[in-house]
Amino acid sequence: MTSPTSTLDRESRTQEGLDHWIGGERVPPGDGRYLPAVDPATGHATVGVAAGTLRDVEQAVEAAKGAAAGWRRYPSADRGRIMISLAQAIRAQRDRFVDLERADTGKTLASARAEVENSAQYFEFYGGLVNLPIGDVLDVAPDQHVFTRREPYGVIGVITPWNLPLNQAARAIAPALVAGNVVVAKPAETTSRTTVELARLASATGFPPGVLNVVLGEGDVVGTAIVSHDAVRKVAFTGSVAVGRSIGRIAADRIIPLTLELGGKSSNIVFEDADLDFAAGEAVRAFTLNAGQVCSAGTRLLVQRSIYNQFVDAVAAATRALNPGDNFGPMITRSQFLRVQEYFDVARNEGARKLVGGSVAKVEGQEGGFYIEPTVYADVDNGMRIAREEIFGPVLVAIPFDTEEDAIRIANDSPYGLIASVWSRDISRALRVADAIEAGQVFVNVWNTLSVQTPFGGHKQSGYGREKGIEAISHYSHLKTVVVKIASPLSNLPSN
Repeated sequence: MTSPTSTLDRESRTQEGLDHWIGGERVPPGDGRYLPAVDPATGHATVGVAAGTLRDVEQAVEAAKGAAAGWRRYPSADRGRIMISLAQAIRAQRDRFVDLERADTGKTLASARAEVENSAQYFEFYGGLVNLPIGDVLDVAPDQHVFTRREPYGVIGVITPWNLPLNQAARAIAPALVAGNVVVAKPAETTSRTTVELARLASATGFPPGVLNVVLGEGDVVGTAIVSHDAVRKVAFTGSVAVGRSIGRIAADRIIPLTLELGGKSSNIVFEDADLDFAAGEAVRAFTLNAGQVCSAGTRLLVQRSIYNQFVDAVAAATRALNPGDNFGPMITRSQFLRVQEYFDVARNEGARKLVGGSVAKVEGQEGGFYIEPTVYADVDNGMRIAREEIFGPVLVAIPFDTEEDAIRIANDSPYGLIASVWSRDISRALRVADAIEAGQVFVNVWNTLSVQTPFGGHKQSGYGREKGIEAISHYSHLKTVVVKIASPLSNLPSN
């Protein structure tokens, strides 16, 4: 796999590096400082990223505030058309987005292309929902006309992580905009290019200036400033539990709503009567997709004891056949590359049995890249750290179970509750288990086929609120009730 580089249009970068996009134009950082960036596929330095300041956030929020009233009054059909036009423009610029995404993340070509297409689908999907009913008429009393309507919050802060930068920006921005809000977005400082390009393309497509703004920089500066700003009325955050807690504390003090999509340690439960060949392939996909850098990765494999050795050996064999650079990309940040290696030491100290992997991987010509071998550990106890903590890399732990009740107990014995999968030809059992699992999404005889139409979110420390689907619009708008007193016809008669 080669790691392509691409030069951003002069609208979005200066000689020093990548700039903010505020009020429909490129804006350099207020203090002129840029953060270093690295291509994770090679370890080589790449284009720097604007180091945002409080002043930059203030400028972006002011631009959003200035655009809010006009965007809210935009006819819904026109708002839908412009959203769909952006989807078409993303597809027309697919190769450009792919190049930018790969330069920041090192993703495989297939993975980057899928992410770009999925991002376009968000704007297409929500652009088609603008004319849905936004309220109800309530039958309260003959002399009252009572109705509800959904209204935008105003300025929405969107803070996204580095693992799926374009996808997760589109996932939050599209429903926020279609609900009539304006957005100030902050991508991860290591993977900012496609979010800036999305905002630039939105401006070129016809979005009014200030409707979509992007401020770059470090989370403890820019992210904190966005969440703390008095004019920001709601925040959508995707990232770690630790940062989610910090954001939650600020939001609680300000009494503003949040959508939090945090971590996961998702269970993949395989019963002895499952289609084992298909389940084994899906189990590999579940923990190696995006090199395991997805919160919904299936990293806890629960297998019924009667087939445990056979099934886990099949998963390990399929994992050995994967090639770095072809089937999976690198860890996207150096810190994550080092963190995953620390868990190899943890697994060894906890006594887990390594079947495959457990080391860094080498790609010819990219010896400085942050590649990790997909790794499978067997005979893991659910109390081990490698079974309880989100590693966020291509590391699978296999845990045996005996009965249906045993499987449910182990699956739910986790601080997380994002995704799960159940494999059995006995549909009654599969549905029983699906009902009992504490997770926001459960799949039966397949792993994670979520689309833009399906609501997505977690239970427990995996977060709250929902992204995707029609449901997301309700999280980017609030409900107002209007009661109108209807005068009686008799009250209008002239008095004698």
